[in-house]
Amino acid sequence: MRALHTSDWHLGRTFHGADLLAEQESVLGHLADVVAEERVDVVLVAGDIYDRAVPSAETVRVAARVFAKIRRAGAQLVLTAGNHDSAARLGVFAEFVPAGGLHLRTEIDLLAEPVLLDDEHGLVAIYGIPYLEPDPCRHAMGIEAKGHTGVLTEAMRRINADLAGRDARSIVLAHAFVTGGEGSDSERPITSGGVEQVGAAVFDGPDYVALGHLHGPQRLSDRLRYSGSPLAYSFSETSHRKAVWLVDLDADGLAEVRRRELPVPRPLATVTGSLADLLAGAAHADLEECYLSVTLTDRVRPIDAMRKLRERFRYAVHLDWVPEGGDPRGVLRYADAVRGRSDQQITEGFFSDCRGSEPNPAERILLDEALVAAGKAEDHGT
Repeated sequence: MRALHTSDWHLGRTFHGADLLAEQESVLGHLADVVAEERVDVVLVAGDIYDRAVPSAETVRVAARVFAKIRRAGAQLVLTAGNHDSAARLGVFAEFVPAGGLHLRTEIDLLAEPVLLDDEHGLVAIYGIPYLEPDPCRHAMGIEAKGHTGVLTEAMRRINADLAGRDARSIVLAHAFVTGGEGSDSERPITSGGVEQVGAAVFDGPDYVALGHLHGPQRLSDRLRYSGSPLAYSFSETSHRKAVWLVDLDADGLAEVRRRELPVPRPLATVTGSLADLLAGAAHADLEECYLSVTLTDRVRPIDAMRKLRERFRYAVHLDWVPEGGDPRGVLRYADAVRGRSDQQITEGFFSDCRGSEPNPAERILLDEALVAAGKAEDHGT
C-alpha cells in the first residue's frame, strides 16, 4: 500500500495581507497529479486543514474541490483536526462521508477506531489523533496525567491496545510538537495545559506516524516524520523546500519512504539596501515576482517607502527600517536607552532617531520652552 503524507494546509491563510487561496488550491490540486503518477492508495492529512476554526464559504469550497480532485485521481483520504481547526465543524459529517472515500477522525471517542484498508498483503489500520488540548481532553479521557504528554500517551495506549487485537499493519496520524522537530515563525504555539513538546517514544508501536503541526518537512526517524505545510507561511521558511512523503508498506510493515517536492507558486525572498539602490537598475530584477521582505538602510526613514517599492516589486509585503550606522540604542529596552540622560537629551535623541539629524537652533528653542512648560505643569499637578 502506498500512502501520501501531507499536513498543515491552512486553507484561508493570508501572507502579510496577501490572499493565498488561489495558490493553495493550485499546489493542493497538484497532489492529485502525484496520486495519479505514483499510484497512491490513500492521502493522509495530519491536521490544520483550515487556518481558522470558522473558515469562509469560499475556503470550504476550495477544500471540497481539492478533496474531490484527489478522490477522482484514485486515492481515499484520511483527515485529522489540528489546533487551527474546529474539530466539531470539520467532523460534522464523519458518519456519512466514508462512503465517498473521505474518512474524518476528529473525536476522542474514535481514537482507537481505525480506518481499515486492504491490499494484497492484508489489512492496514489507519488511526487518527486530532489535536488534543490537554486539560479538557484529559478529563474527557478520565486520566490524571497532565499536559500534552499525558493525553497523547493515553491516546497511543488505546491505539496500541486495539492494534494488538488485529492482524494488520498500522499508520497513525497525529498533530503535535514532537521533541527534535524544528519549528518556524508561522506555527501557533500549543502550550495550553502544559509543556508543548512530547517525546518521540510516546508514538512507539505503529509502522508509520504521520505528524502535523511543524511547517518544515523533516525526519525524526524512518517511521516518524513531519510533511510540513505545502506553502511557506512566514519568511522564516524561505529556505524550505516544501514536500510530501510517499510511504510504502509491504507485508512486513514499513518498506520505504520517499520525498516528493511540491511546486512553488511564488517564491519568498529578502533584500536589504537603500530605497534608491533597490529601485534603480536591473540588479534585483529576479525579485520582482517574489513575495518580498525588505529591510531599508537609509539614514533617514523614507516617506511612503512601501508604495514606492511596490511600483517595482508588486509583491513586496513586509518592510523594516534599520538605518546604516544607526544608534545601537535602538535595540535596547526603552528604560535602558534613556537611563542617565536628561529630558533634553532624550528629546533631541528622538529627533535624531526619527529624522536622521539633530534639532536646528530654532527647534532647540521650541523644545526648551516645551520642556519648561511641561515641568511647570507637572509641578502644579496638571
